[in-house]
Amino acid sequence: MKYKSVFDIIGPVMIGPSSSHTAGAARIGRVARSLFGREPKTVRVSLYGSFAETYKGHGTDVAIIGGILDFDTFDERIIHSIEIAEQKGILIEFIEEEAIPNHPNTARVVIRDDHGELELVGISIGGGKIEITELNGFELKLSGHHPAILVVHNDRFGAIANVSNVLAKYEINIGHMEVSRKEKGQLALMTIEVDQNIDDFILEEIEALPNMVKVTKIVE
Repeated sequence: MKYKSVFDIIGPVMIGPSSSHTAGAARIGRVARSLFGREPKTVRVSLYGSFAETYKGHGTDVAIIGGILDFDTFDERIIHSIEIAEQKGILIEFIEEEAIPNHPNTARVVIRDDHGELELVGISIGGGKIEITELNGFELKLSGHHPAILVVHNDRFGAIANVSNVLAKYEINIGHMEVSRKEKGQLALMTIEVDQNIDDFILEEIEALPNMVKVTKIVE
């Protein structure tokens, strides 16, 4: 059961015309912005399935860029987001992919600046709800609708337990947690959805643990 309330069925307050193609797309873009932590210099968006077929008419293009500019789903600036981004000097590219995706509303977002790059795959599952299924080559399942901590770490014994112990110390409840790794003993990614926003000092304490590489958060 994906829908927990009547508001999930009706959908979010948003700029139209479609909750899947507009609100969901904006949330995919905004999660990418949240994880990148700053305004990028270049944006490349690959669109698959229904997104690729209808993105201009349904506003998927302006929605994703609006999210990357950190606009909420109801922000009227979304309509003009591409113009706003171009005025800021952000280079934008849209690619209509022919490959058949696992979900019809799929977007791959790559954002860059002089200091780094982030690559994210998101799907819009309806009613403005999304799932992030890939981040920088790691497979994951992230809703983007709850506060979350993403921990890149060395795949070593005790790393997961150490992070869990820090969260338990501050009485932070874990709603969903999973770990993805590309190869045994190499880098891994912990995805932890929690019940409340996390203070920065807790993230700093986690990052200071052995075998931690990078800790980021998504706020609600």
